[in-house]
Amino acid sequence: MRLSLLIPVLNEEENVAPLIAAVDAAFVAEQETELEFVFVDDGSRDATYSIVAGISQRDPRVKIIRLSRNFGSHPALLAAFTYCTGDAAAYLAADLQDPPAVLCEMLKKWREGFPVVWGQRIKREEPLSQKLFAQFYYQLMRRYALPQIPSGGLDTCMIDRRVIDSIVSMREKNTSIFGLILWSGFGQAYVSYERAQRQRGVSRWTLGKKIKLVVDSFVAFSFAPIRLVTYLGLIFAFLGFAYGVLTMIRAMLGYTAVEGWASLITVVVFLSGVQLLMLGIVAEYLWRTFDESRGRPPFLVHETAGFTTPPPARS
Repeated sequence: MRLSLLIPVLNEEENVAPLIAAVDAAFVAEQETELEFVFVDDGSRDATYSIVAGISQRDPRVKIIRLSRNFGSHPALLAAFTYCTGDAAAYLAADLQDPPAVLCEMLKKWREGFPVVWGQRIKREEPLSQKLFAQFYYQLMRRYALPQIPSGGLDTCMIDRRVIDSIVSMREKNTSIFGLILWSGFGQAYVSYERAQRQRGVSRWTLGKKIKLVVDSFVAFSFAPIRLVTYLGLIFAFLGFAYGVLTMIRAMLGYTAVEGWASLITVVVFLSGVQLLMLGIVAEYLWRTFDESRGRPPFLVHETAGFTTPPPARS
């Protein structure tokens, strides 16, 4: 069988060669498995593309797709799904935080008949801030969007060709690829592993990208933000009605003293902030609907290397 390893890269020139070597070492006993390395250069500004392209001239297993600009890790992963040719495909981060040896364990589960196999972290060798953010994100997702997400999170997966074709056919933008795989409902299995620290280079997984992933995940897979708007509207409508009734009762009882303006301005400013928040939530859904309706592709390919025949123009 052919296993495609999908590796989005952004300024990872230091990790390319060690990654390929680590994968080959992990699969030394898997002689019946043909590997295909599909790198996706997501707008790198270093020599990542030229290094991988050079390796592809010596190693026919290695291929690379260069996107026209930085589209983000999930569109880059979608590009890899689009052009991979394996019977199954596995996502692998270029920084070697996810040990390639876990892929062999996941391959065993795939051979047992599971279309989707997740690598489930049991330990994170990461800064406390990243651990807290990941814990907060996955708790929210489990509670309000995708309850099947493991509490430890998901960073790597292996999926069958049927699942690959299903994900590619969706062509969704501003979403989470892992969320789409979970949503698809195919049979799933889990393999536990410990995630290591990055050894080379600097992570480009910035706070802004993390926040975008949170917003994209909630808007794509949960109606909780819209329901929150409804609940807030009902609560404040009830409070306004109750205060109106209280004012009438006080007037009938002769309590008509003029209240201070400070409390009134405080209430007005607070309610204005709530209204803007609700408008912002609705706008997030509306903008994504508009973005999908324009029909723009989720990624654009600038050039490729290592393919024996030019990949079809699917972007």
